[in-house]
Order: sequence, then C-alpha cells, then structure tokens
Amino acid sequence: MEIQFREFNPFDVWIWLEFSTVPSTAEKHYIEELFDSWFLLGKLGGFNAENLQVQDAGIEVSYMEYSQEVAGQSMMAVMHNMGEVEYQGFWGRCWFDLGTSDALAIDILTNSFQRLSEEFVKIEKLIIGGQNEDWPVPENNDEMGFYDNN
Repeated sequence: MEIQFREFNPFDVWIWLEFSTVPSTAEKHYIEELFDSWFLLGKLGGFNAENLQVQDAGIEVSYMEYSQEVAGQSMMAVMHNMGEVEYQGFWGRCWFDLGTSDALAIDILTNSFQRLSEEFVKIEKLIIGGQNEDWPVPENNDEMGFYDNN
C-alpha cells in the first residue's frame, strides 16, 4: 500500500483510500470500524504525545509508577469531528477535524491501514489530506454528515 501526504490542515482533513476493486459490504465494514475506532480513541484524548509515560519508561514496565500529575498537566489532545465514510467506485474517503490530537494519531492510522490492507482489504493507496480531482469535496461542512460534532 502506498502512503501519500498532500496539503494537510488538521482541522479540515480528508483521508482518501484507493482500492484494488470496488469494496464489498464486508470490506467497507472493516474500513468503517477502523475509522470509527481511531476516531473514538482520538475523541477520548488517546493520541497525546505529551503523556507517553509507558513508552518513555522503556521495555521494563513491571511495577512502574504512573503519575496522575504528569497526565493531568499535559495539554488536552482530542479529536473534534468525523464525517461519514463515503465510497465512489474504487475510492473511499472520510473527513476529520483532528483538533489538538498529536501526529501520533496519523502514525497509528497508517500502521493500522497497512495491516488491514495486508490481511483483509486490498488498498492500493492511502492519501492523507488534499483533494481528489475526480471526486470534489463539499464546499461547506453543512453538506457533510457527522458522527459527533460536539
């Protein structure tokens, strides 16, 4: 699977998927579950690079002391909105407002799509940001459905 980055605005980003074939209902379910799960983790602040205490501890985490103070002092890193996953022929797309979530979120998404493409849904290309000449994006957010716009 090829991964490309185009113009990137974390508060207004389209994520594009190009498939080898028109995705089946089951394949669409995998894609939607991945996006939904990723967004839920982001909505809950899971992609906060300021609070990676376990990662920073290294390989030995037995009896590690977890600091609520450190966790509480880190800036909130939450995603704000997710549009509906849409499909058109060999393409899929979804719009996000990534809010203050860290770039760690994008790494986790690309890692997840790489595995999904190897195991379940053949994805030719994952494009982060930008537009698709063959499939214009809505002019304003009122034309998009949101899962959660709070």
